[in-house]
Formats: sequence, C-alpha cells, structure tokens
Amino acid sequence: MKIYDISLEISDNIPVYKNKSEKKPKISVTRTLKEGTNEAKIEVDLHTGSHADAPYHVLPNGKTIEKIPLDRFFGKCVVLDFIKVKGCITSNDLKKYSSKIKKDSIVLLKTRNSPMKTFDFEFAYLEKSGAQFLASKKIKAVGIDALGIERNQEGHPTHNALLGKNILIFEGLELSKVK
Repeated sequence: MKIYDISLEISDNIPVYKNKSEKKPKISVTRTLKEGTNEAKIEVDLHTGSHADAPYHVLPNGKTIEKIPLDRFFGKCVVLDFIKVKGCITSNDLKKYSSKIKKDSIVLLKTRNSPMKTFDFEFAYLEKSGAQFLASKKIKAVGIDALGIERNQEGHPTHNALLGKNILIFEGLELSKVK
C-alpha cells in the first residue's frame, strides 16, 4: 500500500479559513537547549490546516471526535479529479465516477484548490446534491483540498448530509502531488 502525507504543514504562514487572524497558529519556543532541552508550544484552532470534522461539528447529538474508531480515518481510497471545476461539485459531476466509488471507501476530491498558498474565498467545494450522492454510496469519509467542504451554504447542508450519515469529513488536504 502506498501512503501519502496529505496534511498541510502547520506554520506561522499556513492559510486559515477566511483569513481569520484568530485561526492562525501561535508557535513559541518555551525552553532552549541551553536550559536543558529544546521545547516549543503550539496553540492552534482545531479547524486550522488539515483536520477532520466529526458529526458533533454540526449535529448537537453527533459523535465527538474521540468517540470515532481510528479505522474510520484510513483505508481504501479513491482520488477524483475535479481540477477544472470552478464552483461547486454536484451529484452530476460525481456520477461519472460512480463505478470508482465503493462502499466503505474514502473519497478524496482533488480540485484547483491544491496547492493551497492562501485562502481563496472562491474555493471549489462540494454542493449538497454531491454530498447526498456520496452518502448514498455509503462511503466512510470524504476529503477535499479546501479549508471547508462547503462555501456559504446557510444551515450547512453538505455537512449535514454527510455527518448525518456518520460520514467523516477531511478538510484542508494537500492533494497536488497525489494522482
């Protein structure tokens, strides 16, 4: 099995959602080798960089991240190419990949968002119909190379369609080098 690191490096200049300064990591040296050991402290918003959304993110009675079994975060995966999509990925866009999307797989949506250097307010995202289509395929997770899987949808219908079916969401992925 080939394993790819698709996480964003946490640093002072990591892109953050809507360029919100409160989401920027705070990294500081707390102790130096001269004092015995090199140590650092990092304070980071859990929605910074590459992260997973658990059902509790949008569902009041949804599972919290620590209650989700570890095997839900890895497994067989398919990378779908949506680099040419400018706005949203819909069910119609996904249907052409229908035979590649298997039950209990992880679906990664590779878009024009990778590599992410700054936050793009017009990022490519997964629209509600696309989320419903993926949920009907009974996948275990979906990931995207944007800091959010949806963009400005009132009520978070994409999140609800996926997390309501216990399908994990991985956001902030770096997919530019993954085929």
